[in-house]
Amino acid sequence: MTSTPPQTPPLPVGIPAPAPLHAPRWALPAAVVGGVMGALQSRINADLAAELEDGFTAAAISFGSGLVIILLLLVVMPRVRELSRGFWRDLRSGGFPWPLALGGLGGATFVLGQGLSVGLIGVALFIVCVVAGQTVTGLVVDRVGLGPGGVRHLTPTRVVGAIMMVASVALAMSGGIATEAPWYLLALPMVAGVAMGLQQAVNGRVSQHSGHFMVATLGNFIVGTTALVLAAGIHALVVGAPQPLPTNPLLYCGGAIGVVFIAMAAHLAGPLGVLTLAMATISGQIIGSVALDALGGQGHLTPATIGGAVLTLLAALVTAGLRRRRPAAA
Repeated sequence: MTSTPPQTPPLPVGIPAPAPLHAPRWALPAAVVGGVMGALQSRINADLAAELEDGFTAAAISFGSGLVIILLLLVVMPRVRELSRGFWRDLRSGGFPWPLALGGLGGATFVLGQGLSVGLIGVALFIVCVVAGQTVTGLVVDRVGLGPGGVRHLTPTRVVGAIMMVASVALAMSGGIATEAPWYLLALPMVAGVAMGLQQAVNGRVSQHSGHFMVATLGNFIVGTTALVLAAGIHALVVGAPQPLPTNPLLYCGGAIGVVFIAMAAHLAGPLGVLTLAMATISGQIIGSVALDALGGQGHLTPATIGGAVLTLLAALVTAGLRRRRPAAA
């Protein structure tokens, strides 16, 4: 109690200082469930991309349908509409830095990666590649205080958990690299993981500043849909139009799942911290992805992939579970 706390590095000029938050008891289980939904979304978007023979159009449809759902929800959410207008005024006046409002680009990268690579490398390998980028980014983002919960120092538990996570991912990837999958199909989900870590941080900041996580969710889908529609249009001009839209309604559920996943992450990034949120969602993603690959007979479920997935779950429990017992260490 008499020791001097370590100095917090200042944030760049123009970025408002966050306030520390406390996680409710249901936060970690909710994040795990969100991770399972993320794995299911990966499979759905990959199947839609396969039907269309166009991952860009599939990603645009997924994000666009999510935006439509949010706009419909706003009809019965007048407070969120007012808060959204206030946040837009802050953006225009410089009261909130606009780079922190671009979290939708992270989600767009993740959804695009689902459509382009999951069908070739499987949900499990896609997820563990995402984990590699997401874990390192979560650690850095928490350390510099970019997330809404402020600076979270590098305690031994957090560092050990992160090292275990990266090592587990390397083991899980080793079996997939031996396949004929091109290297860029592994690089894309890693980049998506980095983008997701940044997305969770800045969406949490938008939620904190605006007063409601749905404001961040709305902005996320506006930005992401715009980027993906432009990308899909350019892709269609270069390689041609996609196949006709499939009639299976289940293939269009990815957007609805994305709304829940992104809203949950925007709401929990502050109280949990970006790294702990990532670890909890990773637990669910691993459980869901391995189960989907096993049930569907897709992907490359080698012993290394399965063993790495199990160790990844253990790493998530080390970081997230121990932190829950020692909240002051964060």
